[in-house]
Amino acid sequence: MLRLYLIRHGQTAWSLTGQHTGRTDLALTEQGEADARALAPVLQHIQFSKVICSPMLRARRTCELAGMGSASKVEGDLQEWNYGAYEGRRSIDIYRERPDWNLWRDGCPEGESADQVAARADRLLARLGTVNGSVALFLHGHIGAALAVRWIRLPMINGEHFPLHPATICILGVEQAHPGVPVILTWNATP
Repeated sequence: MLRLYLIRHGQTAWSLTGQHTGRTDLALTEQGEADARALAPVLQHIQFSKVICSPMLRARRTCELAGMGSASKVEGDLQEWNYGAYEGRRSIDIYRERPDWNLWRDGCPEGESADQVAARADRLLARLGTVNGSVALFLHGHIGAALAVRWIRLPMINGEHFPLHPATICILGVEQAHPGVPVILTWNATP
């Protein structure tokens, strides 16, 4: 059975301050590197059929420090949401200008819409649906939440209920008693 291990990158300066980080290629903080290393003992005991990684430095470095760098392939569909004009901004500051703004409904001006991110998530899930076994995905917070809600067949607006914390592991799978029912098996697990 297919199991998807969503592994969010470690802490960056912007994840620490709550700034939206889509296409800005930030390095991990010292704490982010330590947290990424702490993932290795957990992940080394899992036999992965495939390891894929966002092209962004923070995800690639997390993958490397977690001991999976040599097995990984870069996957463009794992890039974080393109925040466009909201890149580098905090939600709290955006709400001052647009009190009713919701990323999961409204997307970002000059960036991606929720429908575009959903299409990316659906495309990736369809490709991964042919893999047997476990797949490690080194990714980002919002694309990880998008994959989760699309996996369990929910509309994108539900992504707001699935915050994905830095250097955590989430597992998507199927209900054993009902193999056709996709479920979230684990969310925000830390080593």
